[in-house]
Amino acid sequence: QVQLVESGGGSVQAGGSLRLSCAASGATYSSNCMGWFRQAPGKEREGVASIYTGGGTTYYADSVKGRFTISKDNAKNTLYLQMNSLKPEDTAMYYCAAGPDSRGYCPILAWRFGYWGQGTQVTVSS
Repeated sequence: QVQLVESGGGSVQAGGSLRLSCAASGATYSSNCMGWFRQAPGKEREGVASIYTGGGTTYYADSVKGRFTISKDNAKNTLYLQMNSLKPEDTAMYYCAAGPDSRGYCPILAWRFGYWGQGTQVTVSS
């Protein structure tokens, strides 16, 4: 089992920044992929970014490329999502997730992640 606890959400104006954190505990050795997903009201869950913790390779949704950065501090077992140049359309509940890799590949597909946090709300006002 892997436990994930997100923090760092909040309200910010468009153009601002936030950094989300996800503290992982438990059998994290079984999950070499970690990622961030988001879900806005009335919309499906969307993959935002993922990272292969075994090598550091990162993947991003087109909508956040160049604005968001995913990283992991292995010593602290904490996943981060640095979000810059935020837009109102980034408003959503953000979830941290963990799951197994596929030969070092971590596609940002929700069904591939078996462990999920409770989420942290991000609200961007115009």
